[in-house]
Amino acid sequence: MSLNNKSVLVTGGAGFIGSHLVDQLIFEGPKKIVVVDNLFLGKDSNLTEAKMNFPDLVIYHKDASIKNDMKTVIENEGIDVVFNLAVIPLPASLEKPAWTFRHNNEIAVSMCELAREELFKTLIHFSSSEAYGTSISGSMDENHPLNGTTPYAASKAACDLLVLSYCRTFNIDASIIRPFNNYGPRQNEKSYAGVIPLTIKHILKNESPVIFGDGTQTRDYLFVTDTARAAIKVYNSPNTRAKVLNIASGREISIQYLMQFIADYLGFKKPIKYTDQRPGDVKRHIANVYLAEDLIGFHPSVSFEEGLKKTIEWYKKYYQNCIDT
Repeated sequence: MSLNNKSVLVTGGAGFIGSHLVDQLIFEGPKKIVVVDNLFLGKDSNLTEAKMNFPDLVIYHKDASIKNDMKTVIENEGIDVVFNLAVIPLPASLEKPAWTFRHNNEIAVSMCELAREELFKTLIHFSSSEAYGTSISGSMDENHPLNGTTPYAASKAACDLLVLSYCRTFNIDASIIRPFNNYGPRQNEKSYAGVIPLTIKHILKNESPVIFGDGTQTRDYLFVTDTARAAIKVYNSPNTRAKVLNIASGREISIQYLMQFIADYLGFKKPIKYTDQRPGDVKRHIANVYLAEDLIGFHPSVSFEEGLKKTIEWYKKYYQNCIDT
């Protein structure tokens, strides 16, 4: 399998992970790259570099949950492959739970139906480690129970089951990647900001960052370019079809360690603040990545500390050039 000379669609392609995937796709020699993003979290500015390197990049500001709109895009652009990253994020599900659940499922239904109708050949669907909930014991492989603790997590688990059902019932050509906690440049820093850009922003403004809960909760962090490369490897590997693959580092990092590393790197001396735990917050996340190692030869190329330094330096420049900080 190869993306060379293929027409590729990335839903959510103006978002954090999606825009990095677009960057990586350019090196694969596709005939066409098309982005669909309604800019709920994505930004056209995330695609600035991609547009310089691939001037024919096509961008539609549409909602991936609306099947007829997606059908028009796919037919007009002659799409062969869809990387589906469009999503309403976890924090939104704490404010609008029913809407988030419905919207995420409608996105998956649209993609599966269009694949069933043979409007495109292959679907690479992005899941989330949140579908697992808190680790029951040790690292979580793909057979770990789906015990999501938020409406967002429930929606992602439901989407995965839906995609697998279409593989088994209608024989669509699809794989699911289940990324753990991605970080890196371009992660959303405003509404529904991630902990890393939010912490950097607080410290650069000489404000103490805030830990929700006691800070012992853990995550498995992976630098975003590693996830983008893994997604392409999944497409290139037919042995991944109708399967779920964890994409992660296999290393457990506490929120305390994360925040203290950022504070120390930036020379910040004020104490970190603590507040109440967020509803539905996962206590422990660590991935078993043996299946990805076996099927696609996946190994992270960027260590957590190396990636975090790169991320901090990117945000330092970003905030210096950003009027609204």
